[in-house]
Amino acid sequence: MRQWLPSSLQTPAGRPMAPQGASAALAPMVERVGEPGFATGLLQDLEPVLPAASWSVYRTGHRCKPTLFLSASRGVPDTTRDCWWAYLSGPYRSDRTWGRAFDDMPLDEPATRLCHLSAADVPGEHRARVYDAHGVSERVSVVEHESDGSVFAVNFYRHQHQRPFSDRQIGAFESVAPVLLALTRKHIQLSQRPGVLPALPPPVCADGRARAAEPPHHAALPLQAPQGSHSLALLRMRLVRLQVGLTDRELDVCARLLQGMTHEGIASDLQLGVPTVKTYRNRAFARLGIHFRNELFARVLGA
Repeated sequence: MRQWLPSSLQTPAGRPMAPQGASAALAPMVERVGEPGFATGLLQDLEPVLPAASWSVYRTGHRCKPTLFLSASRGVPDTTRDCWWAYLSGPYRSDRTWGRAFDDMPLDEPATRLCHLSAADVPGEHRARVYDAHGVSERVSVVEHESDGSVFAVNFYRHQHQRPFSDRQIGAFESVAPVLLALTRKHIQLSQRPGVLPALPPPVCADGRARAAEPPHHAALPLQAPQGSHSLALLRMRLVRLQVGLTDRELDVCARLLQGMTHEGIASDLQLGVPTVKTYRNRAFARLGIHFRNELFARVLGA
């Protein structure tokens, strides 16, 4: 994994790379800004520069509610939203792939960085749930570390059927990365204007101030999870889809309730006291707006 400042990637001779086609790729991207096909079209426009199979734009961090703004795939089934929910089911809370923990002190001012990593650079749970489970092998990103400690990231992904990104392709990406960041931010801004695109939800602070409205139809992610056994990881993903504010312990308790475990069984499994388990259950139920276990089953498994 590596991170660097824009315009710092150099040729062996010490001169900045100037890949062919990088500038030409920007013109159609600019024309797509504010249009409904921006997310899918940008991947096509970027292909001569960086042949990514999927991309996503999101804000994540501990001080603001994680928000997925845009995502799309090209040439592969679109699993970007499944990746997002898998990320929120646990890995995002300890994500250090941005070079600093979310609990670190906020920066004095926003800082833009480029980031490149392979799946092998990603810690175990994060890699297993997001990268390995969805055939993702590599990520290159342009990110802004914001003053509140959150990260606004524009990410492009190589999938397992593709060749690794070359140094020249990464150099070409670097040459257009600042413009990609600006275009993406402008598209999100335009999408919040009436009559252009349905509004996207703004980030929400963890203390509940400026709470976001329900996501619009084009940004809403389906509740239906992949078919299969109700593993703890899958149940956590479904719970996060309902309420992203659930803590790790609240997710642990609710997922086990959904597996049919008793409070005593959950306490033994998590090495907690029964009263503590019930406290986590009550807090989770309050966040979900429910009161009884059957309501939990209906909300999570009934969709």
